[in-house]
Amino acid sequence: MKLIINDEIKNLAVTTITSLLTTLEQPEKGIAVAVNQAIITRQNWDDFQLSENDQVTLFQAIAGG
Repeated sequence: MKLIINDEIKNLAVTTITSLLTTLEQPEKGIAVAVNQAIITRQNWDDFQLSENDQVTLFQAIAGG
């Protein structure tokens, strides 16, 4: 499936955010994920189904106040 990850086109055999992070060897802690500019909460990563041409943004989660 073709995904746009942080502005880079990648063809990956993934279906969920969890499988994407595993394939990209990204740690699950300290990361936030947005798909098509909508933040996906961590508890939904296993169930959220990625689609062809989704724009995925991975970024460091930063705590603040």
